[in-house]
Amino acid sequence: MKKRLLTISFCLSLGVPAAWATDLPQAQTTEREMVVTANPLATAAGAKILKNGGTAADAMIAVQTMLSLVEPQSSGLGGGAFIVYYDAETGTTTTIDARETAPAAVDEALFLNEEGNSISFLDAWQSGLSVGVPGVPRMMEYMHTQYGRLPWQRLFVPAITQAQKGFSLTQRTSEQVAGLLARNASCEDRLFFRDPTAFNYFVDSETCEAKPAGTHIKNKDYAETLKRLARDGADTFYTGAIAQDIVSAVQNDPNIPGSMSLTDLADYQVIERPPVCILYRGNNVCGMGPPSSGGLAVGQIMGVLENFDLAGKNPLDEEVVHLFTQAMRIAFADRNKYVGDSDFITVPVEGMLDKQYLETRAALIGENDLGVVDPGTPPGVFDPSAPGMNEPGAGTSHVSIVDRFGNALSMTTTIESSFGNGVMVAGRGFLLNNQLTDFNFQPTSSTGELIANRVQPGKRPRSSMAPTIVLDLDGQVSLVTGSPGGSRIIGYTAKTVMNVFDFGLDPQEAINVPHYQNTNSGSSTSATVLEAPIPGVTLDYDVAALESNLEEGRGHAVGVTTLNSGLSLIQVTPSGLVGGADMRRDGAIGGR
Repeated sequence: MKKRLLTISFCLSLGVPAAWATDLPQAQTTEREMVVTANPLATAAGAKILKNGGTAADAMIAVQTMLSLVEPQSSGLGGGAFIVYYDAETGTTTTIDARETAPAAVDEALFLNEEGNSISFLDAWQSGLSVGVPGVPRMMEYMHTQYGRLPWQRLFVPAITQAQKGFSLTQRTSEQVAGLLARNASCEDRLFFRDPTAFNYFVDSETCEAKPAGTHIKNKDYAETLKRLARDGADTFYTGAIAQDIVSAVQNDPNIPGSMSLTDLADYQVIERPPVCILYRGNNVCGMGPPSSGGLAVGQIMGVLENFDLAGKNPLDEEVVHLFTQAMRIAFADRNKYVGDSDFITVPVEGMLDKQYLETRAALIGENDLGVVDPGTPPGVFDPSAPGMNEPGAGTSHVSIVDRFGNALSMTTTIESSFGNGVMVAGRGFLLNNQLTDFNFQPTSSTGELIANRVQPGKRPRSSMAPTIVLDLDGQVSLVTGSPGGSRIIGYTAKTVMNVFDFGLDPQEAINVPHYQNTNSGSSTSATVLEAPIPGVTLDYDVAALESNLEEGRGHAVGVTTLNSGLSLIQVTPSGLVGGADMRRDGAIGGR
């Protein structure tokens, strides 16, 4: 009863009728295990593996292979992923880097024309130039070897069965296909879905319109690919016939060919890295380090906010929104300058999370919007560099899992932009990524300084993906969280941590709060972005009043828009697991 009264009081403080809030998605509780994903079929696949005694790593493989089938615009075998994993047996937290790598034949001029100017983002995105060496198949095998319990072959059964019998195309997938088709000059003159295999799979060839939601889709090519992976392991993807088909798709792209080779695929390895962690309100927030900027930026936001007392407030108070967006400005200033692949550049990881440094950065925040914040100078060693761009990717998904053994997994998985580079490998049933567009197109700034996130052979592009596991002071898992959403992932993830630990919201309530963002853009408009309320999905609130107060009272430039997060949260409590799924997408919770 106390929790429900808290929720009603919170809603009334926002001017929201209490009854309206009860119509919102509600948290779900299980006793033993839980999986939260962006699709009900993927959640069901993971829950089945958990029920059969699988670990979080086992369940992730069933989830990932199903997501590749039913949510192909967001992730797949042709993409990459980051994982934060808590191993209950050893009490340790680690991270797995399965980010795509640049082919050996590329150089800093990958996205430059003969005059040294950047080619258009569209040409780079929809081309073979943008394809990085995929990491997902090798990652699945690595995780199973290290942390799996059930037989490898069994983990592929749900997705193989679904691909053979078919599934209903979702509204979200159909709408995204339609949106890209509308950007073509004509059906005959196509950049988007230029690849005939992808075109025939997603589009009604007679009408040149997206196949409608509810269309029964089978993907027998994908089923055969999974059967080979189940039988022969990841090597069958990185060498032999599948590898040859990937290379052929990249090197014969209908728009601009890429240079990926069989050697690039055969040489790919995942890398286990230490997590980056910061204490926040007595909790240890642990995330993915470089080449992701997610863990560092989330950590910096939390480290800045810890210098302010948020007690007695709620997450839509004007002061909270102001403080959070200013903390984001500060984090993005450092992120854009210092973060890249730490195997190629020196990133001041410890310095960026140094409490004293973040205290001095927090002191910059006053009553008014800071405007564009310059990078600070964190303690420690780092390479001289200039700020680079924010990556625009949105073709991403997030998975959170806790198993009966106490293991926890937070994975953000992606093919970068919607439908990756738009090419489906012929006869194999999966799309390729466009991950290399996460690199800065120009290798140097206008003053000649090298940019940390420039293209280099074998390098992994910077990411904003922020899979996160929060531990209590005893080292036990408290919260598993993360989201898709390009550079906005950082804000989505940090805000859920704040919502849970500052305002006492449960995972679903934390998700239901409308978002606000500021990525320290140099644009004169919409530097601070507020999410318009979505009936039945988010809390209602007076967005116009908040917009006005921020603009007139605090000098923000504000825009109101739709923010398409896909948060998956699990909170571990003494009475069980509490889950929240983001209904801005097709989120679903499963487990027992």
